[in-house]
Amino acid sequence: MITGLDHIGIAVNNLNEALRIYEGILGLKLVKIKIVESQEVKVALLSAGETKIELLEPTNEESPVAKFIAKRGEGIQHIALTVSNIENSLEEMKRKGIALIDEKPRIGVEGHKIAFLHPKNTKNVLVELCEK
Repeated sequence: MITGLDHIGIAVNNLNEALRIYEGILGLKLVKIKIVESQEVKVALLSAGETKIELLEPTNEESPVAKFIAKRGEGIQHIALTVSNIENSLEEMKRKGIALIDEKPRIGVEGHKIAFLHPKNTKNVLVELCEK
């Protein structure tokens, strides 16, 4: 069951440049910066009230975020929805015919369980499910 919007992921070429905008100009509060080796990204997590913004800089040219930027340019890469039970949510999505990128949850930047739905079934939007 979806209970809210957790964050919006934005793919960027240069994290420091993006932070000058989102933190410096827009005034969002930087929560942390972390390298997530399993996802090949350096992430800056910013607080935006009840939701967060994740700025995603690829750590190599072969990472999924680098490929996204090469194909579509910088911008919104995914939206993350909070769910009450991620395993049940994945099973439900599968039953409803939604292709899963992650058959089983993995651990995200904040230490919570996450899993991605394939964008081919969600109107070309990468959707992340998050369980806190």
